[in-house]
Amino acid sequence: MLPDYRPEPFVDFSVKANADAMRTALSKVGDELGRTYPLLIGGEHIELADTFDSLNPAKPSQVVGSFAKATVEHANQAVEVAATAFETWRNVAAEERARYLFRAAAVMRRRKFEFMAWLVYEVSKSWAEADADVAEAIDFMEYYGRQAIKFGGPQPVVAYNGEENELRYIPLGVTVVIPPWNFALAIMVGMTTAAIAAGNTVVLKPASASPAIAAQFVRLLVEEAGLPDGVVNFVPGSGGAMGDALVDHAKTRVIAFTGSKEIGLRIFERSAKLQPGQIWLKRTILEMGGKDGIVVDETADLDAAADAIVASAFGFQGQKCSACSRAIIVESVYDSVLKKVVDRTKKLTMGDPTDPKQHMGAVVDQKAFDKIREYIEIGKSEGRLMLGGETGDAADGYFIPPTIIADIAPEARLSLEEIFGPVLAFIKANDWKHALQIANNTEYGLTGAVFSRSRERLEEARRDFHVGNLYFNRKCTGALVGVQPFGGFNMSGTDSKAGGPDYLLLFTQAKTITDRF
Repeated sequence: MLPDYRPEPFVDFSVKANADAMRTALSKVGDELGRTYPLLIGGEHIELADTFDSLNPAKPSQVVGSFAKATVEHANQAVEVAATAFETWRNVAAEERARYLFRAAAVMRRRKFEFMAWLVYEVSKSWAEADADVAEAIDFMEYYGRQAIKFGGPQPVVAYNGEENELRYIPLGVTVVIPPWNFALAIMVGMTTAAIAAGNTVVLKPASASPAIAAQFVRLLVEEAGLPDGVVNFVPGSGGAMGDALVDHAKTRVIAFTGSKEIGLRIFERSAKLQPGQIWLKRTILEMGGKDGIVVDETADLDAAADAIVASAFGFQGQKCSACSRAIIVESVYDSVLKKVVDRTKKLTMGDPTDPKQHMGAVVDQKAFDKIREYIEIGKSEGRLMLGGETGDAADGYFIPPTIIADIAPEARLSLEEIFGPVLAFIKANDWKHALQIANNTEYGLTGAVFSRSRERLEEARRDFHVGNLYFNRKCTGALVGVQPFGGFNMSGTDSKAGGPDYLLLFTQAKTITDRF
């Protein structure tokens, strides 16, 4: 009997043994930086002359790893190999598939600090953010393993005299997994292991900014957990022609993607086109960003609201699809909340995240650095700069300080467009009704939060605040696997990471509500 699923506990770095273990892991991983990594297709390591580098955002001159750059031919080869492996893997019992995941989770738990260190170096996560990322990755494997067992056998149907009826869920085939760089371990692990648990095979194209973390996980699955050859295939490379080839291939059955709206819509369109020899409609799981708001009314605990806004807006440099990029405050408490948020934000530290004293590291790369700076300039023309706004030389690290811009209009670009960085727009609402209207005026609808002591208003938000994850009187980041199943509305798409298949759900969307009491 398996123990009930429980989320992985976070590390207490105030305990000296834990802090020492993290420093040891940083030193160990530091010695491994700069290595070259091959493709992995059907258990075969394929080295190529054409490579690309993953860089440390806090020290762009430091190469985290060099990676073989897969071509269209490699993409096609990987899908074919995965399709062949599927013919065997599909018949492996759900309990056996789950054991691979439980074994991988146990290995990652033992090597937790090492995986944290990779996140610190490759995507500039603070110790606490890296810990949360690894914990979530472990949670996905533990949770999906249990889900595989739950849904692996016959499911209940209505009894009918004289007949024996049976409902079973069956695997589909090759799943192309295209994960993001921001939760470079957790989301990549979740997307990959969900497919594996269901009996599908995987072609994994990691984000170009975080292939080293993905490579460590693939090695864990294959070398330590013993996953059979071809069940997971590793093909890093550009997202252009090679990515299109993975999506277009006639033997691709499912595409799981988390990333930008533009790429998500491209995948959605291309996957809908029937290819020669294709005998099914491809399924897509697309999560395409967020423009998330925290609403604060005049009845709220303003100190708690300010704490939540700062944590949600600037954790991991605001590079979360669930991050608070809009603080929507009713007029009577607007100035008070703004001051509290500015004062708290001034206390945040920023620098090399190998130092545990730093709250914030660097944004992920030069492209993000340039884009965020452009939005800051837009924000200066649309509102009143309260904090931040200045950046240093990118050669010294892609550091952008937390930036707060007040008096942003609800229809301004800073209010509506995804920035994906440490930039917070303060928006003044006339009253509660106006605040809720502003909260719903974006094409994105991933997460949101409401701070209010009014039960009537919370109930209204429960019904009318259109987001996938809605939080009452707590921050809008930090969903836990199985506790706050992750859903989304509008351009955010849907990506239900918990719960089982249900015919009725095909006609609805998941909405998770956390009511803190």
